[in-house]
Amino acid sequence: MLLPRSVPSERAPGVPEPEELWEAEMERLRGSGAPVRGLPYAMMDKRLIWQLREPAGVQTLRWQRWQRRRQTVERRLREAAQRLVRGLGLWEGALYEIGGLFGTGIRSYFTFLRFLLLLNLLSLLFTASFVLLPLAWLRPPDPGPVLNLTLQCPGSSQSQPGVLRFHNQLWHVLTGRAFTNTYLFYGAYRVGPESSSVYSIRLAYLLSPLACLLLCFCGTLQRMVKGLPQKTLLGQGYQAPLSAKVFSSWDFCIRVQEAATIKKHEISNEFKVELEEGRRFQLMQRQTRAQRACHLLSYLRVNVLIGLLVVGAISAIFWATKYSQDNKEESLFLLLQYLPPGVIALVNFLGPLLFTFLVQLENYPPNTEVNLTLIWCVVLKLASLGMFSLSLGQTILCIGRDKTSCESYGYNACDYQCWENSVGEELYKLSIFNFLLTVAFAFLVTLPRRLLVDRFSGRFWAWLEREEFLVPKNVLDIVAGQTVTWMGLFYCPLLPLLNSVFLFLTFYIKKYTLLKNSRASSRPFRASSSTFFFQLVLLLGLLLAAVPLGYVVSSIHSSWDCGLFTNYSAPWQVVPELVALGLPPIGQRALHYLGSHAFSFPLLIMLSLVLTVCISQTQANARAIHRLRKQLVWVQEKWHLVEDLSRLLPEPGPSDSPGPKSPASQASRPRSFCPGFPCPGSPGHQAPRPGPSVVDAAGLRSPCPGQHGTPASARRFRFPRGAEL
Repeated sequence: MLLPRSVPSERAPGVPEPEELWEAEMERLRGSGAPVRGLPYAMMDKRLIWQLREPAGVQTLRWQRWQRRRQTVERRLREAAQRLVRGLGLWEGALYEIGGLFGTGIRSYFTFLRFLLLLNLLSLLFTASFVLLPLAWLRPPDPGPVLNLTLQCPGSSQSQPGVLRFHNQLWHVLTGRAFTNTYLFYGAYRVGPESSSVYSIRLAYLLSPLACLLLCFCGTLQRMVKGLPQKTLLGQGYQAPLSAKVFSSWDFCIRVQEAATIKKHEISNEFKVELEEGRRFQLMQRQTRAQRACHLLSYLRVNVLIGLLVVGAISAIFWATKYSQDNKEESLFLLLQYLPPGVIALVNFLGPLLFTFLVQLENYPPNTEVNLTLIWCVVLKLASLGMFSLSLGQTILCIGRDKTSCESYGYNACDYQCWENSVGEELYKLSIFNFLLTVAFAFLVTLPRRLLVDRFSGRFWAWLEREEFLVPKNVLDIVAGQTVTWMGLFYCPLLPLLNSVFLFLTFYIKKYTLLKNSRASSRPFRASSSTFFFQLVLLLGLLLAAVPLGYVVSSIHSSWDCGLFTNYSAPWQVVPELVALGLPPIGQRALHYLGSHAFSFPLLIMLSLVLTVCISQTQANARAIHRLRKQLVWVQEKWHLVEDLSRLLPEPGPSDSPGPKSPASQASRPRSFCPGFPCPGSPGHQAPRPGPSVVDAAGLRSPCPGQHGTPASARRFRFPRGAEL
């Protein structure tokens, strides 16, 4: 226990003795229920408080001590297990190297790629657990022979006489025809009636894609909220202190030269990001109203031109898809199979180049130029996939068209007897083409360009230089591939397996391209803002995939001669049938009410209330942060004032008269009530001053026994600027 120091006996009446203050403070700490770990005291003082809280006259039992040791061991083992999992995680070493050499912005791209791989593996686990394994284990009864439909089709096409036969098997693999009768596509799944099976394969097949989309939405939303930029919460005027990065960034546990080099690059990249953001903020603050008005007019002009280009691009995708589907009997049918993916790739390659050229003509700042081009690239990428889906729907499902076969069967049964397989094959080809395009650009464009630039010298090769590794472009490519995978969950259930293999190989291809063939982006990216942007684009892709799937499941007639839902007007009709078979009338009425329009009104009111509460809580938190920030400024100003007072007022020595002082003047002065402990909120420990006693800023002795030097309430502070005594 820290013993109090001796103090002079002269003390004004009404002023408590130091021993009384010590006892009162000890009693308060002993009776307090606050955890000792959270108290702002030294470890020795925390042990003293812990001993004071022990019951009087009762020794700690052995089992209590053993339980505390066990909890400590469990905590240490849990922390060690977490470190082991992080160390054995997928690509941890590669991510550390990339983050150190090229910054956290480029590393966030590879982290995002790993996150997409995890989502695909989870989707595959859902499908395998609830559809494939029960289908193989239960062995449902044979659904019977396939219906032979007599279609009244004018000029129905038979087999394609002019199909190329050279490398036919390879073409069948690339187009998906080789896997038509496998579980890769919808048509291979066949079961008997629902009343003859214990486990409903149809319901599992229907709900698995919806559950995968919901799981991906929750995971993406969690990462999106976690990756919110801190400046959104701290305010636009908040600037991160660079001194903290200067003095606390280095890791003194590093002993390897390679790790030290990576750490140096990482710290350098962090400083580049901070300085670049500060420069952009200053440029925005210096703009006048006239300059902002001119920039707004130029924005409108450029956006109108780029919008016209986007409309033309998606129109080209629509007509390419329509031409590919309407000319199946042509001799170049196998080449036309990849016409829509080729047009989509060409549009997504030329579009950003034209956007960048138009933006550069206006002489925008680099930050504005990159952001404007990036926004339109996102619009073009997602709009091209949306137009591809719409063109398939118009051709196969007769959306917006008038055909005889559509009136009888609900879809173009003359040309597509199993239309789910046809849609799955189109999405399969699009996924294959995206990956082949990634491999081709890496080894047929980027690698030769690097070899030529390193081999030759001159103005042209210096201007050409290595390809710049653009994070947004690469992110849009993998987001487009993931969107195609989500769109094909119902038609091609094993497409997540294929996309997982592609993502795994893409990681190593992009890593090789970054380390060997490319140069880092000239514009640094912050990891938090990059992660937020990635998740936002991914959510848009998820929405683009979920809307057509919901429409098909609820409104489009299934194929008559393939798949699980041959006898249903829409796949969703299996849900009412199972409800009627397995639930009592009360449960049926409850589910019917939940699915009716009458339930939408209370649901909307409830969601409105929840949204109102969330917005109110967010605003209250923002106001609390603002008040705490003001209080922090006030406390700092008061500390500065007390420090200047303590420096200006003379300290009494031993020769000063120890006569009695006014009780009123003594009682009105501030005191420290931290016996034996550093006062909370004090700026820190300072060297003790010479002298026989502790004197505060107003000349009073400190009532804090055991605390040498200046007490916490009289630590030195400076005046705020402009203040005078």
